[in-house]
Amino acid sequence: MALTESTMLDLGTIAPDFALTDVVTGKTVHRDDFRGKKALLVMFICTHCPYVKHIEKSLGKLGADYAGKPLGIVAISSNDVTTHPADSPAGLKQQAKNNGFAFPYLYDESQDVAHAYHAACTPDPYLFDADFKLVYRGQYDESRPGNGVPVTGKDLRAAIDLALAGKPVPKEQKPSIGCNIKWKG
Repeated sequence: MALTESTMLDLGTIAPDFALTDVVTGKTVHRDDFRGKKALLVMFICTHCPYVKHIEKSLGKLGADYAGKPLGIVAISSNDVTTHPADSPAGLKQQAKNNGFAFPYLYDESQDVAHAYHAACTPDPYLFDADFKLVYRGQYDESRPGNGVPVTGKDLRAAIDLALAGKPVPKEQKPSIGCNIKWKG
């Protein structure tokens, strides 16, 4: 498995628009559905990546912990399902159920949204402020499969808490690392 780092999209970049289907509800979710929130978290994840599997229970907890707060959260899977069939909508739906995801899990079949966000790996979280300006793109926390560091989500949670408080998020951020997005040939 080759490790890939986040592209570290420029801070201040406006969140690209999207209109994708939630694999759980079947509803179309748009970026602008989150207008009026203090922040929007967009996470590129999938079912098969060991780095996502390592944090997926914690992602479910993060969703539960911030439910009712002015934070929009979406997860997006953009992997090619011909080479990675576990990342099909049915697999994503099962992952959401197994981990208690209380946020939309969107399927980016065309991969256009992943390209627009310059997403490179899974997991790859992007946090935007109330104006959809990028304030954080980086690691979930220091934990990696096999390194013995507990999964807490502390880096991302700290950024979320600052954004929700209307405070600046420090610009020094460590890139996320994981499996590369499985692009179509």
